[in-house]
Amino acid sequence: MRHFISAYWVAFKTILVKEVRRFLRIWQQTLLPPAITMTLYFIIFGNLIGSRIGEMSGINYISFIMPGLIMMAVINNSYSNVSSSFFSNKFQRSIEELLVAPVPNSVILWGFVFGGVTRGLLTGFIVTLVALFFTDVQVFNLFVLVTVVLLSSILFSLGGFINALFATKFDDVSVVPTFVLTPLSYLGGVFFSTDLLPEHWQLVSQVNPILYMVNGFRYGMLGVSDVSLFACYSILIGTIVVLSVCSMWLLHRGKGIRS
Repeated sequence: MRHFISAYWVAFKTILVKEVRRFLRIWQQTLLPPAITMTLYFIIFGNLIGSRIGEMSGINYISFIMPGLIMMAVINNSYSNVSSSFFSNKFQRSIEELLVAPVPNSVILWGFVFGGVTRGLLTGFIVTLVALFFTDVQVFNLFVLVTVVLLSSILFSLGGFINALFATKFDDVSVVPTFVLTPLSYLGGVFFSTDLLPEHWQLVSQVNPILYMVNGFRYGMLGVSDVSLFACYSILIGTIVVLSVCSMWLLHRGKGIRS
């Protein structure tokens, strides 16, 4: 048993290291664009528009949007790293080498997932450094801060994995980020408090999972949230379990990777 565990750990570590080296090798395309994009958000929404808005939920506006911008970077990069990388392996047919190797599907899955998590968290850290040039970075609850961002990154890495399994061409990889993630992010309370919305729109916004992640992370940084932490963790953990089971089932069936 110890021999198998050691072998599986080597396989997991190999996939993870390969994924990390891949996005670090092209850091100009993977790490630099989010930093530039979020800098523009801080300048335009934080400084220019924020100076007219004043405060949101009793907090300076630029400080209010900071957690949401960090979470946007984490979500988008976790998702895109796994979806693009795994699909590239499919397209180049190098995934066949993993399929014929004595490696469990769970090792393949979590190797790619934690590669996405690494990129997501690294991007979040870079955006946090950018935020230091515009406002003070606070930590209200370190445990909530770390667990919410980690669980969110895992969740969207799993989502990217499923997207890559179903994708048949490169255009399919960009469909979900463009038509699903971006609208949900903008409507997920990044730039506003849902308390400002009419009551019926507040109810509609509660079906947006990103709302809970952004507000959970905002609570960890600033101590304010539009949703309960119980709802935040329940949705995060529950969705991760569902996506993990779906990913394993799809891998077992060979969806998108076996003719």
